[in-house]
Amino acid sequence: MLQFDSPFQLAFMAIVLFVAYFVRGITGFGSALVAVPLLTLTMPITVVVPIVVLLDYLASMSHGIKHFHHIEWRDLLPMLPFSVLGIVLALYLMNSLQPGLLTDALAVFILIYAVYSLLPLSTPQGSRFWAVPLGTLSGLISTLFGTGGPFTVIYLGLRKLEKNAFRGTVATFFAIDGGLRLIGFTASGFYNREGLLIALMALPIVALGLYTGGHIHTSLTRTGFVRIVAALLIVSSIALLSKSS
Repeated sequence: MLQFDSPFQLAFMAIVLFVAYFVRGITGFGSALVAVPLLTLTMPITVVVPIVVLLDYLASMSHGIKHFHHIEWRDLLPMLPFSVLGIVLALYLMNSLQPGLLTDALAVFILIYAVYSLLPLSTPQGSRFWAVPLGTLSGLISTLFGTGGPFTVIYLGLRKLEKNAFRGTVATFFAIDGGLRLIGFTASGFYNREGLLIALMALPIVALGLYTGGHIHTSLTRTGFVRIVAALLIVSSIALLSKSS
């Protein structure tokens, strides 16, 4: 049974969720990258990830899939079977590994991704062969940590899709992949009454964060925003590693 030690812990969780979905409201992604490592400071990772995956899926559905007629199915379909492979492997690992080990792995992954996001790298063009490793990693990391979206973005970036095609294709992949992960978590017993109650109570906070982020006007550049998020991720990953040591 989950126990919350104080009102401060509940307030911390509420602030984390608001900030995470405020970020998503501005950028269209990144909620799990912010929410999962910080919420894992207060709850087991095997509880946090299924809740955030459910909240992310509901947030995606609330926005709907725009640009549907621009979807590049030839680039999307090759990823799906390998994403399923990654999901199955991740569910096995979540049932087999100690939560502490998964938490350490999450902290290392978040730290690596934060540093990667700060590097001035350009995305070259690549073939659909990259759907094999990147699709598998997307399913694996999304299921383990709720944060596998960057691998999908990298793959579609390699395909050099036009802007509307990119938006429609990535939104459709997240909808299908997210649905498969929800089925996997449900079948594996990761959802219980307490977890679903937490998700239900979080919905108003998620909605407020999405709405506020989607309507805010800021002069902050994309580079500046990425740096702020990366700094938050580095701090959260260090906090996770300190917690487990």
